[in-house]
Amino acid sequence: MIATSLIVAGGTLATGVACALLARRLPTLRGRVVALALGAVALPLAAVLASGILMFDSGHDLTVLAIATASGAAALVGALLVARSVLDPVARVRGASESLARGDLATRAPEDGPAEVAELGSAFNLMAGELERLFDARRQLVAHASHDLRTPLASLQAMLEAIEDGLVPAESYLPAMHDQVRHLGRLVDDLFELARIDAGALDLELREMRLDGLVEGCVRGVEARAEARGVRLESRVEGGVPAVLCAPDQLERVLLNLLTNALRHTPTDGSVAVLVAAASDGVRVSVEDTGEGIAPEALEQAFERFWRADSARRRDGAGAGLGLAIARGLVEAQGGRIWAEERPGGGARVSFVLPAATA
Repeated sequence: MIATSLIVAGGTLATGVACALLARRLPTLRGRVVALALGAVALPLAAVLASGILMFDSGHDLTVLAIATASGAAALVGALLVARSVLDPVARVRGASESLARGDLATRAPEDGPAEVAELGSAFNLMAGELERLFDARRQLVAHASHDLRTPLASLQAMLEAIEDGLVPAESYLPAMHDQVRHLGRLVDDLFELARIDAGALDLELREMRLDGLVEGCVRGVEARAEARGVRLESRVEGGVPAVLCAPDQLERVLLNLLTNALRHTPTDGSVAVLVAAASDGVRVSVEDTGEGIAPEALEQAFERFWRADSARRRDGAGAGLGLAIARGLVEAQGGRIWAEERPGGGARVSFVLPAATA
């Protein structure tokens, strides 16, 4: 009897290993799970039947075998149902991925089923949402860029046609045409800079420097514009502020963008200030103004491409709305972070932090 048991056990083990190796070669997850269910139920049942045929010799023994067979069949059905409950949610996630691949960016996967499959659906939905946001941003970028390029081009065309028709002398339109060309050049430069930022193609050489001189130079660079608008300018650098690791040319562009944006939104008799202070994670630079401020719900949106407050859109000469987007890209490329907030007492404050050179 012991020898028979060993033979049955060895045969069952060998058959199980062979079935497992064959199941691994199946091309689909469904086939592997079904093979696992069949093997897990059929092999023990076969072992019981073989043992019964070899050792049992009464009708009662056959009854036991029949009960074992029925129990094995019930277990097999249960295993297949469990396998289906796992595979169906996976199939729905697969269907959602196929819809996304065909361009349906609004598709979402169900987040039901076993915990692991639900987590897979949740991760898929996060990815799909981010893709939809990126594609929407790209569409908006094309639309806004087309609009902002079309406006100066239309002005240039109208002025050229007026000159060609002899309605006005050419020299009377030359200053305005130069302004429009400069506007187009700035917009193209900004778009090119954004493309480099998105592609990670910025070649920044970080070096250690103190911010006193750079802040003073940027403030002098916008003094004439501030005086023309009747806006007061000031800068304050706290004592003991450490040097930072930065790319000076890019940092200068960030600060000039922030100052230009602050001046654009500050009315006559207002003020704009640059504040430099030490922070726990580096050196904080803040540009604040006494203008109309930024709505709380738009503090994050302010750094998106072509975002402009409604009042700024109505104002002639308003920028293209790329300054803050470029500033964020350049600050993050230097290992810093940037954010906007409401200024106590009214107005807006845009701050960024760069790592200290001693960190």
